Amino acid sequence: MPCFLISYYIVEKMDVLKEYIWVIGEQLKRVSYLEGVGVFFGVLEVLFAKFNKVWLYPCGLISIVITTFLFFQSRLYAETLLQVYYFTMSVYGWILWSKKGTKELNVSYSTSGEKKISIGIAFVFWGVLYLILRHFTDSDVPAWDSFVTAFAWAGMWLLARRKIENWIFLNISNFAAIPLLIHKGLALYSLLTVFLFIVAVFGYFGWKKLIKPEIELTKIN
Repeated sequence: MPCFLISYYIVEKMDVLKEYIWVIGEQLKRVSYLEGVGVFFGVLEVLFAKFNKVWLYPCGLISIVITTFLFFQSRLYAETLLQVYYFTMSVYGWILWSKKGTKELNVSYSTSGEKKISIGIAFVFWGVLYLILRHFTDSDVPAWDSFVTAFAWAGMWLLARRKIENWIFLNISNFAAIPLLIHKGLALYSLLTVFLFIVAVFGYFGWKKLIKPEIELTKIN
């Protein structure tokens, strides 16, 4: 009996996966030129970030401007607000990276207080954004849209502090964003988010390797 239930569950999930793949395929046939350009520069931004190149910022700004327009057009208002934040931080980052002698913070685990703050940011902003979208906009996905944005904000707060848990919050946001973008017909952006999800997984384990030598050095001292 348990084997039958497991088999049924797997088949059911495979059917859902096939349906998602079919939907993405249909949407890709209707991808706009603007969406293609936005995703192209989004991929360039991630690649330049991986190789620690300042070109990630101009590419990111181009992608953000296009994405902001498309998300607003799709009534993803919380994610539109998130893009405005990305734009501001990208300008700030570009200026910071252009200065010589900028010292990077060491990567580390979050303290108990930082964990509480990041969880607070995620859930408080989820509630606030939901209420705003629910009562003051024509959003058809207020809870979903606000969830994705709130957890991304919490992740970015931790990222700015170089805390490894930022990848966890960002990937919670990415995981929820993938079906949301498919639901809105933004197939290329959903695929870009899958790419970002994978990058974040490698980012977590990459940062973990950076933290380990510091812990060992602390023990020796």
